[in-house]
Amino acid sequence: MILTNIPFNEFIKDFEETLDHLFHEKEDINQLSLERGLPPEIIEGIMSKRPLSVAIPEQYGGRGSKVKECLGLLAAASYESLPLSLTFGINIALFLEPISKYANEEVKQGIFNRFLENQNMGGLMITEPGYGSDALNMKTSYVPTENGYKIKGTKHWQGLTGLADYWLIASRKETNGELGRDIDFFICEGEKIVVEELYDNAGLYMIPYGLNKLDLEVPSNYKLQPETTGIKMMLDILHRSRMQFPGMGMGFIKRMLDEAIGHCKNRVVGAGNLLSIDQVQFQLARIQSAFTICSAMCSRSTDISSIDHNLASEGLEANSMKAVVTDLMQESAQLLVQVSGANGYRISHIGGRGIMDSRPFQIFEGSNEMLYTQIAEMITRAMKKGKQSNVYEYLKELKLTSQACEYFKKDLNFDLNATLTQRKMVDLGKIFARVICTEYVLQLQQKGFRKDLVDNSIRMIQQEIGGLICAYHFDNTVGVVDDYSENSSWLNL
Repeated sequence: MILTNIPFNEFIKDFEETLDHLFHEKEDINQLSLERGLPPEIIEGIMSKRPLSVAIPEQYGGRGSKVKECLGLLAAASYESLPLSLTFGINIALFLEPISKYANEEVKQGIFNRFLENQNMGGLMITEPGYGSDALNMKTSYVPTENGYKIKGTKHWQGLTGLADYWLIASRKETNGELGRDIDFFICEGEKIVVEELYDNAGLYMIPYGLNKLDLEVPSNYKLQPETTGIKMMLDILHRSRMQFPGMGMGFIKRMLDEAIGHCKNRVVGAGNLLSIDQVQFQLARIQSAFTICSAMCSRSTDISSIDHNLASEGLEANSMKAVVTDLMQESAQLLVQVSGANGYRISHIGGRGIMDSRPFQIFEGSNEMLYTQIAEMITRAMKKGKQSNVYEYLKELKLTSQACEYFKKDLNFDLNATLTQRKMVDLGKIFARVICTEYVLQLQQKGFRKDLVDNSIRMIQQEIGGLICAYHFDNTVGVVDDYSENSSWLNL
């Protein structure tokens, strides 16, 4: 079968029909989602359609690593199962695309063949106990040997722990007992990894996470080749991954919206259905706004995030996409559960399960608070450099926000303080990220996306930014009272 000869609309339709059959006819996805992992016959049925071919270049037998197809596959998977979509996202953004871009030519064909023919999977190891988001201080080290590189260290919370056939391992070069500042990546076969513990993750049951011990040697040609430095290579990989979060969010949010509308149409309360209630209209409009924003992110990501582009310096957009879409995913699941009543509060319900499955998306690959802080730092630093203190005036000149800021002129027309607390930086980051996403929505409308959805979404973002602006201007420096036990028991009063 020559995959590139199959038009993508046929490829994805066949894949969607396969998932529908496997999850709703052969098995019940609601029951499967309560178990750890997936039955082998289900995995085999899914992988028989060669879904990961979308992330393999044509010259190696794949469909060409087109961003549109990668995001389309992630969306199709997440409509049925967010954990399945994340499994594909890990393989695509954190293994196959880095291999395509940075691996030695002599090892690519063998690896890609195993993915296409043997249903192999791959993941990325960066996070370490004690060094979660502090990747630059990781302790995993390597030393050159006669035949390659010896790697030692400990990694944890890697999705597909014990399941992946290949890993990319991040480590630092050890010289005379000292670790270098740069970071290098090595390809490793999964059988060389010792899994010391599997974690009891509260959601995403389908994906194993755990603690991995590394004491192994890899061949010299299994080292990735950065264009400049290893740190910039890591940023390129992580930023591209963050720009694929909208693909995983797309199908998930659409499913939340479809389930919510379907339930509210059919649920009769008094003289009418739930859709006749004003508050329910508002809640569903929130989910629909998320659908529009996520659609716009997918369109923007398709334009800018292919492996032909180096994204090391594109943190502003990558962080905005990841943080906003994961906030929207969690909110959409919460809203579906709310309108579904008691039935929504079941792990076998797509909404109840969706709350737990989407929650870690706000944490992994950079917690959202950290990303919002970074967004604010990038913009405030640029404002200081340009000697600009007025937020609206700066955003009006910034290409990423030039159209969108007009919709928030009244709220954004203020001067920044010289010094800002971190909590204010988080507020600012949330504001900036949502203005950037509004720009994406306007660009999507220019491509022909329906205007009523765009107008509704912008109205929702205006309300949200209005609230964030109030939070930013509110003087709140309250801190926790850690030794609070004394004189704080109401029973004694």
